[in-house]
Amino acid sequence: MKEEKILEKPSSKVEKEEIIEETEKIEDENKKEEKDSAKKEKELAVHDLPGVGAATAEKLKEGGYETLLSLAVASPGELTEFGVTELTARKIINASRNELKMGFESGDELLKKAEMVERIHTGSKELDVLLGGGVETGSITEMYGAYASGKSALAHFLSVSVQLPKDKGGLGGSVLFIDTESTFRIQRIQEIAEGMGLDFKEVLKNISVARAFNSDHQMLLAEKVSEYINNGTNVKLVIIDSLMSLFRSDFSGRGELAPRQQKLNKHIHTLQRLADQHNVAIYVTNQVMAKPDMFFGDPTEPIGGHVLAHGMNPRVYLRKGKKGTRVAKMIDSSYLPESEALFKITGKGIEDV
Repeated sequence: MKEEKILEKPSSKVEKEEIIEETEKIEDENKKEEKDSAKKEKELAVHDLPGVGAATAEKLKEGGYETLLSLAVASPGELTEFGVTELTARKIINASRNELKMGFESGDELLKKAEMVERIHTGSKELDVLLGGGVETGSITEMYGAYASGKSALAHFLSVSVQLPKDKGGLGGSVLFIDTESTFRIQRIQEIAEGMGLDFKEVLKNISVARAFNSDHQMLLAEKVSEYINNGTNVKLVIIDSLMSLFRSDFSGRGELAPRQQKLNKHIHTLQRLADQHNVAIYVTNQVMAKPDMFFGDPTEPIGGHVLAHGMNPRVYLRKGKKGTRVAKMIDSSYLPESEALFKITGKGIEDV
């Protein structure tokens, strides 16, 4: 019995020491995490950057520059609009980039980012396959085609499907719809929502529509999307229907082609930055023109030139098929093969043939 007590006592003491040691270790780790978290919060504060006082920080916040990332990817010209000199703007941008350690990333880090990409169901399984699983976040998806080819129909369907839970092909989020051609119709949203068995009025609450009247207004609305997201709105999809309509009317003739393309380039970069920063899906429609010098093949070509072509990924051409069907053809993508998909437009929205 004595031997048993002698053996139990040191064993109990060892266990106690191990527990105390483990507890102290956990407390130290928690303190370290709190310290790192506090340090990180301090580093990420915009007003801590050189040249940014309380007043400037407030102006930047109102302009949508609430994080270091938004400042790091900005240009000096954009920040001078908030009352700072170009030299100060460059200091702010450089300081933001240094804090974020912007540079090369390893493959495993890029893999983690790729795992964050989500996709919205289009209503057609064939079209989903064409798009690699649906309209994805972090990218600008362009659909171009002639009138009545299905561009706006898909925009209306996505406005509803994005609100579905993830297990049903949605993202459980809301949508911002920039309407440049007066194409948005509440009746169409009602038909699609009821076809999915959703409460029409609840669906409408998650759709915010803005009518753009010129290209400057369109660009301003795109820049304001960040404000909605930073204010707590769970935006998962931004739609512009159509992207080039107002640019086409505001700038006419070859003499205005250069300024139009410069503004368009800035607009596209704003949209891509929005997609990258907030992991939202950008869906845009585009008009087409006919090439009279083309004697063979389809003379249809999207407007916007090379500037627009380089900024879209993926780019899909829509056209009418036989017996009321629609054909979607993958024209350009950095990761998807060229292929075609067949779908139809019904009262419920977009469906497979």
